[in-house]
Amino acid sequence: MSSLAPPARSARRWTPARVVATPAALEHPHGQRIVTLVQAQGIEVEHLRSNRLTGVRGQTDRETYARAKATMAIVVSPPSRRALQPIAPSADWRVDLAEGCPAHCQYCYLAGSLSGPPVTRVYADLEDILGGLAEYAGRGTVTSRNARRADEGTTFEASCYTDPLALEHLTGSWRRAVEHFADWDAPVQLRWTTKYADVATFVGLPHAGRTRVRFSVNCAPVSVRFEGGTARVPDRLAALRRLALDGYPVGLTIAPIIALPDWRERYGELLDQVRAAVDGVPELDLTAELITHRFTPGSKEVLLGWYPRTRLEMDEESRSRKHGKFGAVKYVYPRDTMAELREWFHAELAARVPACRILYWT
Repeated sequence: MSSLAPPARSARRWTPARVVATPAALEHPHGQRIVTLVQAQGIEVEHLRSNRLTGVRGQTDRETYARAKATMAIVVSPPSRRALQPIAPSADWRVDLAEGCPAHCQYCYLAGSLSGPPVTRVYADLEDILGGLAEYAGRGTVTSRNARRADEGTTFEASCYTDPLALEHLTGSWRRAVEHFADWDAPVQLRWTTKYADVATFVGLPHAGRTRVRFSVNCAPVSVRFEGGTARVPDRLAALRRLALDGYPVGLTIAPIIALPDWRERYGELLDQVRAAVDGVPELDLTAELITHRFTPGSKEVLLGWYPRTRLEMDEESRSRKHGKFGAVKYVYPRDTMAELREWFHAELAARVPACRILYWT
């Protein structure tokens, strides 16, 4: 493959049916910028009378889900979001620029993490959020203490509860974050992952190598069946190539890894796509994060409410029961299956994409 970036396809972009802004959000310059961006795309912005979101709940859970998923709210981040927490094994700190995601992934891990209707909230107090990061530099307890990853500096994960490229065209928040880290002359790294492919505004943007963009990818039977409203995996990989050619550190988030009957063949096809996507990229800095499918009793209940006809396997009897550090129960693949998956992925990534460095398996 040529070292030139492939021609960009027309990117898939989310258009919310309803956008609302709270009074507090409009007091922030970035909140005003978001309103301007949204209106420039022909979308009306409703100014709420109070800082409380209303008009989201429907007559049924399905109606509430549909309304919430089509709504974007411009708000101020709650104080709890500005007190950063470690986010193992991904990064030293989780930094939230938004909460919620417009995609319709039938395995969505946010189903067990966020309460209430799944409205996408974008934060207007961006400059306050970015300005507060300096006090966390040098205090990392996750990647900073990992000898294999210490070269990344203090890491900040900005996609824990959202998908940046699903919202960037409406907010400009992650572009501003990339600029902030580029200007931050310190051993730090911004990182985020996405299932979208609209990277045009990031190509040519000064980044100083301090932002790693990862693309969440999966084999065709999983991505086509379970990842509604997202970009095609080939488009995600083309976007990864564009950013890699622009000097960004890039990454793969292969998740969730699902033990399909023909998983070796299907994931082998995916790794061959990755190999083609990065072929000829000079000075490639590519990582992989490998995450197997798991679910909790709570997330299963929510997901079946959202997607009652899903064909996603969530059978407790075929899984191993695992307890988290606070006693929460989750269901993972049995030990033998996990070992088989892990051995295969480590061997095949090394063989097919030798430049790729695996950060963790879970």
